[in-house]
Amino acid sequence: MPEPIKYIKTKTFVLNTIDWFYPLFRPILDLQTFRYLAVGGSNTLLDIFLYFISYNFIIDKQVIYLSSQVAISPHIAAFIIAFLVTFPLGFMLMRGLVFPESVLRGRVQLVRYFSVAMLNIVLNYVLLRVLVEQFHFFPTPSKIITTGIVIIVSYLLQRFFTFKS
Repeated sequence: MPEPIKYIKTKTFVLNTIDWFYPLFRPILDLQTFRYLAVGGSNTLLDIFLYFISYNFIIDKQVIYLSSQVAISPHIAAFIIAFLVTFPLGFMLMRGLVFPESVLRGRVQLVRYFSVAMLNIVLNYVLLRVLVEQFHFFPTPSKIITTGIVIIVSYLLQRFFTFKS
């Protein structure tokens, strides 16, 4: 099925905008890695922003009680809220802008992307718990540190597993 013209124009505009900055980084990065960093970085900034807003204003730093025996700490609840937005957005951007040449079917990519995302969730969860609850770091800087570690793992898995060509 052909792509709608509006989608093609938007995709072209976004790629042209990203690629406009590429000459500055050409000596150190190939185009695909640069696009990955630009798209992933934008999605990551959105994730951190949503985490901050969720933690400080939506959840208001309060524990979320699902029942008398199940509670979610505010920093984990904020992580879940941010993930629900950035996961589908990240998949669409990676598939459409960064790795469009992948020969894998869309649903295979989605399952693999989801698998990597689940690993990322485990990493996020463990690292956030350790940094906030064991080392008593503030939640937002802890999220930033955690995100840096997860980005490295995610990049390697997305490039060589999820969207391999």
